[in-house]
Amino acid sequence: MAKWSLGIIAGFSLFLLAAITVMLFAEAFPFFRDYSLYDFLLGRYWRPVDEPPLFGLLPLLWGSLLVTVIAMLFALPLGICTALYFAGVAPAWVREVFKPIVELLGSIPSVVYGLFGLAVLAPFAQKVFSLPIGQCAAVAGLTLGLMAVPIVVSVSEDALSSVPKALIEASHALGATRWETLMRVVFPAAKSGIIAGVLLSFGRAIGETMTVLMVAGGAAQITASPFAPVRPITFTIAAEMGETPVGSPHYHSLFAIGAVLFVITLGINILANKYARANLDK
Repeated sequence: MAKWSLGIIAGFSLFLLAAITVMLFAEAFPFFRDYSLYDFLLGRYWRPVDEPPLFGLLPLLWGSLLVTVIAMLFALPLGICTALYFAGVAPAWVREVFKPIVELLGSIPSVVYGLFGLAVLAPFAQKVFSLPIGQCAAVAGLTLGLMAVPIVVSVSEDALSSVPKALIEASHALGATRWETLMRVVFPAAKSGIIAGVLLSFGRAIGETMTVLMVAGGAAQITASPFAPVRPITFTIAAEMGETPVGSPHYHSLFAIGAVLFVITLGINILANKYARANLDK
């Protein structure tokens, strides 16, 4: 009975996923009957209310990538170093007390992180760097980085802890110190699992909506400055969908950029699953 129940639940979940995928691409397809795929993918301007409207994906994709890269530059060193400390340096009581606290941070709603970025990080950045507006790519990236740290720590620490004890004992038997064992034996052996954690946190950051909606600024532009406002893909969908006439080219264009985001996150998750399996097979 339990086997059939689990099978039905799993099948229903797959059905919902397939239905969402079909709906997404079905709503995106009409957009390309009236608008060039080339102009969409390589267009530099997102101006859906102009005459004629411009639906260029590049500034939105650039905004998503910029804030995500900034988030990873903050989250990866902090998260991986914390995982190394928990796995090989920290006393048992420290790991038992603080690892659950770090994992609990991952369950905080994204709107709370957005409020923190809006109320604390944005005014701080505006004051320190003399910016005209505090909502910018750097603040959005830093806020996303705070959200991604618990994922990096949790997955990386699990990968480090799954390294066979025999490898560690053999390293100690050869005279290696605890630090040498951690960095030259444990870390390389857990590399696949750590990469999986990095990819999962990257996918979480690039697909986040509420946080970037509150602190990214909202300017659809291609800029190299981390202190300029940007407009990620998720920002655009959330901000414009409620004000767009159903069935209009603008309406279908939002599904089109959603389909692009779907493909990106699907690819990231497939890669993460590949590296996670590689770590389990060791």
